[in-house]
Amino acid sequence: MPFNTPTSPHQLAPTSITRVMVMVMLALIPGIIAYVWFFGWGVVVNICIALVTALSCEALILKLRQRPVVPALSDGSAALTAILIALTLPPLSPWWLTVIGVAFAIIIAKQLYGGLGFNPFNPAMVGYVMLLISFPREMTSWIPPSALADNSLDFLETAMFILFHVLPDGVTFDALTEATPLDSLKTHLALGNTVDEVRAQLGLDEETSRVLSVIPIFGAIGGKGWEWVGGGFLLGGLWLIYKKIISWHIPVAMLGSLLVMSSIFYLIDPEHYATPMFHLFSGAAMLGAFFIATDPVTAAASNRGKIIYGCGIGIFTYVIRTWGGYPDAVAFAVLLLNMCAPLIDHYFKSSVFGHKKD
Repeated sequence: MPFNTPTSPHQLAPTSITRVMVMVMLALIPGIIAYVWFFGWGVVVNICIALVTALSCEALILKLRQRPVVPALSDGSAALTAILIALTLPPLSPWWLTVIGVAFAIIIAKQLYGGLGFNPFNPAMVGYVMLLISFPREMTSWIPPSALADNSLDFLETAMFILFHVLPDGVTFDALTEATPLDSLKTHLALGNTVDEVRAQLGLDEETSRVLSVIPIFGAIGGKGWEWVGGGFLLGGLWLIYKKIISWHIPVAMLGSLLVMSSIFYLIDPEHYATPMFHLFSGAAMLGAFFIATDPVTAAASNRGKIIYGCGIGIFTYVIRTWGGYPDAVAFAVLLLNMCAPLIDHYFKSSVFGHKKD
């Protein structure tokens, strides 16, 4: 019986850097749609500004380094970094905030180390943390989702506000500096309130499901609007796992450890610790688990290492959220574990067959 034995390579579906980046950007679409629905067109304007800044900075540095410009720009890594930073910014951030954060991420956190594949830290998170430390007021100027329902801005009006700080006649944003649900919960708990008291003041009464404030910031399981944004990123992340663009190890380990940590303290003292679902569907937990922590350049490489790496991010996220100075700690947790990734790979490296064990 004749056999047809093809020659190598045997890979059926070639995977390039560009294809991976495009697939990841496509997976972000459900979360972006939810983001626009609840927070308005600001995120789209921020993405446009971030993309122009990222591609310009990447081209400039590559030109100065006398490296090919077109291949690097076409791989999609700069574009993905820009989109991720834009998704972490308040929707009506001033244009210069986006430009500074993206430029810092591309020039300092990426190209200064040699470009794609050589950066030890996630560039998007480096840019975000720099902005958070340098411009805390601008980085905490969030709009409650329901505020946009009464003062809806179209794309052009939103762009005018972001670029020139100009609003249409009769439209005001008195709630522009509203804190996020994570920040509000952390602040009120520090004042001695219980979780139920905070929800009664700022969100929904769990027994009657009646809105108890003019602009509720707490939804059914997480922050109002944020739970849908998180669900969108969860959907996109599961699609990436299905398409084998990312593996399940880091997202499951991160979300699992965050779930376990929050469950333990919630069971011990439910009056002073938020529910596990609140931690999973508020802030950047879903975005971080599927789109940031899984960065192959800065994450652990082996499967066992990925589990340790993901667990570390989940644990640090909960610890910093609960006892640290910042309400949403995903970026700090990712950067801390970026530092530990080489050590994790050293002790949890994959087995190599055909060689003697050292």
